[in-house]
Order: sequence, then C-alpha cells, then structure tokens
Amino acid sequence: MKEILKLKDVSKEYGVRGFRTRVLNNINFTVNEGDFISIMGPSGAGKTTLLNLISSLDKPTKGEIILDGKDITKIKNKDLSNLRRDKIGFIFQDYNLLDNMNLMDNIALPLALGKKKTKDIENKVINIAEIFGLKEHLKKYPYELSGGQKQRGAAARALITDPKVIFADEPTGALDSRSSSDLLESLSRANKEENATIVMVTHDALTASYSNKVYILSDGEIKCQLNKGDNRKEFYGKIIDMLASLGGAK
Repeated sequence: MKEILKLKDVSKEYGVRGFRTRVLNNINFTVNEGDFISIMGPSGAGKTTLLNLISSLDKPTKGEIILDGKDITKIKNKDLSNLRRDKIGFIFQDYNLLDNMNLMDNIALPLALGKKKTKDIENKVINIAEIFGLKEHLKKYPYELSGGQKQRGAAARALITDPKVIFADEPTGALDSRSSSDLLESLSRANKEENATIVMVTHDALTASYSNKVYILSDGEIKCQLNKGDNRKEFYGKIIDMLASLGGAK
C-alpha cells in the first residue's frame, strides 16, 4: 500500500521557555492510501492539535510529518496554501457553503481555477453528488437544503479535486442522528468506491465505527489502535470498551 501520510516522533508544545506545556508527545502513525481512520480521545487529549498539525495548519515543536512523500514541516508558509489546494480536502463542522451559489457551483468551486472543461466539471460533480445522495438537489441554494444535505455538499466539495487525503473535524457534530448516518454512509461509500483516504476527528464512538481503524489519544499520546474487521456493531463495542477504560466513553 502507498503511504499517504506518516508521522515520525511528532511533539507539540505551547508556552514560553520555562513555562511550556506538551500537548502531544512523540506521535507515530501511518495513513495508507484508501484508509478511513478516526482519531478519538477524552477532551484535552490533543485531537484538534493533531489534526491541525497533519493538515498543515500548524507546525510541530519537533518531528516529521510526511504528506505524499514531502515533509510538510519544512515547507515555507507561502507554499502551504498550494499544498492544501492540491493535496488536501477539508470537512468542517460548519458547512462553509456560499449562499449566493447553488449546490452544483459550491461543489465545483475548488475546480474553478483549473483548466478542466465546463462539461467535464459538471460530469464530475454529478458523479460525486450521486455518492452523497445529492443528485436531485444540485440546483438548490444552501437556504433550501437541510443541515445534513449541506454537510454532505461540503463533503462532496472536499472530494471533488481527488485530494490525497481528506481531513474531517467532527463532521457530524452539528447533525441529528439520521443526518449523521447519511453522511457517514456516504463517506464510507466514497472510501470504498473512490478509494478516498479519510482522517476524521470525532468524540463519538458510533461515528468512529464507520471508519476502518481508530487511534485513541490520551494525555498527548496514542494509547491504542483498533482495527474494524467485518462487523461494525462489534467494532463499536470495542471502541466503547476502550474509551471507558481511558475515561472517555461517549
């Protein structure tokens, strides 16, 4: 399998000399092409800090973060925007759709500055929209969509450029249970059918059970790795048991 992301002894500290707090301590893990990984842990475990580091929004105090063969900790800030545009897709808790564009144009937005023909862009949007159950809603504007439809639209937009990896930060945090299930089923389908590589931060064990692998953080360190197997219900139970043992069951 091709390595998409590799962390080598990554640590992060905040504060000034003599009054520093270590938030992450010697983190090591690998994300291969086609992985669907969840990062979990109690509040304050370092989940958001880790996501900011691997998505190039922050730099570690020490260690290497290799994305598609390049150590992003050594890339100059002025070049990081190109890296995010070309290699990374983002799904945030709030949808970030533009109100003055319909859903098709919102999904197609990352391709707007490229050289693809309009018809090719439309075909690609329709294909992605079908995966996310949005094909019948492409002409609608955000105010005409439910929260779940907007979030699936944001996820489709993250996938439209065929990024090396998609980072999802609590993507179900603002959704009800039905909308959460629809989004997670769509992400699973994108992972299987489009070989999308997804790294998701979540506090919720049910959400994490849709992924294929779970890393659990506690006190700034990876305490364990859980692999899914064939049964999602059993995987959910394993996640709950491990979180309970670490004091972070949800």
